[in-house]
Amino acid sequence: MDADLFIDDARPARGAWAQRLWAAMRGWRLPPWAGSLYLRLVLGGLVALLAAVGVTLAMMAQRAEAGLLDAAHASALDETRREAAALGQGLDRLIERTAFAAARLPTGAFAEPERAAGELARELLPGSVLSNVYVGRPGQAGWGYADAAGVRRFEVTPADRELVDEAVRLRRPTLSQPLLGRVSGEPVVVMLHPVLQEGRVVGVVGGSLRLASRDLLAGLMGHPMESANGQGGDGQRPVFTLTDREGRILAHRERSRLMARLSDDDAQRGAWQAWQAREASGQEETASSWSASGLLYAAAPVPGHDWLLWSARPLQAVLAPVAKAQRAVVVQGAMLALGLTLLLALLLRWQLQPLRQLERHARALLAGEDRGDWPQANGEIGRLARTLHHLWAERTQMESFNAQVLQKLGSVMAASPVGLAFTRNQNFELVSDELCRMLGRQQDEVLGQCTQIIFASNEDYAALGPQVGAAFASGQPYSGEWPLLRADGSRFWGLLRARPVAPDDPCAGTIWSLNDVSEQVLARRQLEHAAHHDALTGVVNRQGFEGALQALFEAQPGSRPASLVMIDLDHFKPINDTAGHAAGDAMLVAVAQAIGSRVRATDIVVRLGGDEFALLLPHCPHERALGVAEKVREAITDLALTWEAHTLRVGASLGVAELSEHHESAAQWMAQADAACYEAKRQGRGRVRLARPELRVMQGGR
Repeated sequence: MDADLFIDDARPARGAWAQRLWAAMRGWRLPPWAGSLYLRLVLGGLVALLAAVGVTLAMMAQRAEAGLLDAAHASALDETRREAAALGQGLDRLIERTAFAAARLPTGAFAEPERAAGELARELLPGSVLSNVYVGRPGQAGWGYADAAGVRRFEVTPADRELVDEAVRLRRPTLSQPLLGRVSGEPVVVMLHPVLQEGRVVGVVGGSLRLASRDLLAGLMGHPMESANGQGGDGQRPVFTLTDREGRILAHRERSRLMARLSDDDAQRGAWQAWQAREASGQEETASSWSASGLLYAAAPVPGHDWLLWSARPLQAVLAPVAKAQRAVVVQGAMLALGLTLLLALLLRWQLQPLRQLERHARALLAGEDRGDWPQANGEIGRLARTLHHLWAERTQMESFNAQVLQKLGSVMAASPVGLAFTRNQNFELVSDELCRMLGRQQDEVLGQCTQIIFASNEDYAALGPQVGAAFASGQPYSGEWPLLRADGSRFWGLLRARPVAPDDPCAGTIWSLNDVSEQVLARRQLEHAAHHDALTGVVNRQGFEGALQALFEAQPGSRPASLVMIDLDHFKPINDTAGHAAGDAMLVAVAQAIGSRVRATDIVVRLGGDEFALLLPHCPHERALGVAEKVREAITDLALTWEAHTLRVGASLGVAELSEHHESAAQWMAQADAACYEAKRQGRGRVRLARPELRVMQGGR
């Protein structure tokens, strides 16, 4: 509930950096043009056009890319298939040439294998991919071997016999798997051709295709080709790799990769796995293509042989035309969007002209000028203009009514005998003349000022807020008395009453009334003082003493130590009997003053009645209380009152009792001190006695 006169603006504490950030954010404002509807519509149109162009271009590029990729796959398949067919034809020509040369050997040539090898080398090696030739008979240990270095005998090993036996068994030319040549020491593929006469194998001729020192692909196909791992080349022509059915590499630009497996290369592993999956599915052995690791792969079997030809081309090179066209189209699309945005801006400027007229008219109305030139338009702007015109008429009528109400309110506030004020957000927004008179200020000195200026202390201002809020929260008005401050610094007591303007809306403010009740408060306090103080001596009377004694007793154990001193005057009755009651009253006043001169300001001096006094000593143990009691006794004994040529004197007997946890009531504590005083009087008067702890005195007697 709003109690804006008293409640501070409470906000959560922030760190230094957070405060600086908050201040910067509050101080930052958009420029006026940034909030223009015209600008926002133009920017919105530009964003929409750019988004439409971007989405359209993205879809077109995606379709073009997919079409180009399909065409690239088809082209790669055709090219790889053609090259594989050419490679197969080259192998077939090599085999036919070898068979023709072997057929021209005389019947007894295999009896002299070295001589036959020399003749065969002269016919086969020039211009061929073969690096050497072999001639021999199955089961024969020594074969003829011829290469560029000459002719010599070649000893057949068991591994060589396995290759020969395989060719003899099949009775047709065979190609071995890639292996290390025993003579050259480099990777080779051995070709063996069995020679048949009258249906039986009479000999075997063959040769080695060196894989490292010669370009196998160019030698077999008759034209140069790019053999690489799929990442070389100029990006426009495909690069080729030749493998057997097990994936062992037969031709590769990097000679170190020969005889390695295609699956060992990270870039080509995906293509090899795709080919294996295709074979496992039982598909026919035809050319296929894949996209893997950023490359476009194609593979085709070499017809008539267990070899595979692989081609690879970077996808980036394949899709380069699409990317280039896309960049050009993006620039053109952006220019088109900007041009359309310019046309949209011109159209919007023409369409929003009535709105700008309406804005100028609204500014004139705010300045107090009604020019009457309301814009005429259709649609939403026309309806908005008619609505604003209607609202302006209602506002004019309402302002006239409010002016009349304010005039009446001013008359009421001027005639009110009490001070009236309206506050909101802890500031005075409306004050009456009577309030200003009580505060000793002019209206312009109060209006707009913080409400704290009327309070005598900041503590009062802070303490009253919760009380006002609690009253409003319970649905009740607030009323209370507080010391207030005038302009000249003087203080007065004011009775504040408050009601919220709108109980459901704390921000609506608060209505206050103020009465000067200084005289009533003074009179009430005088009555309260008289009710608790002795009229003759001015010290606390029995009623006030009993209240203070009970409060101290109930505050235990925090109120301990505390002591009570009971005082009974000695030889007072003869003064009344001989000098009269006026002298007795003067002596009682003097005794009260003597007692007060020996105690602290926080101690309470009490007259219980007649010649009985008491001292209530908070925070005082019995040892210190005995010393105070002794000083008081001496002060009373030394007192000499001159009255009608006579000197009057009295004495005093005192009893001291310290408050302890054994006391069951304040009355018991008082009775114990009274008993100690009686004991001092009984032992000869003019003495101070401490109450015995073990003495339990019942209420109602000594």
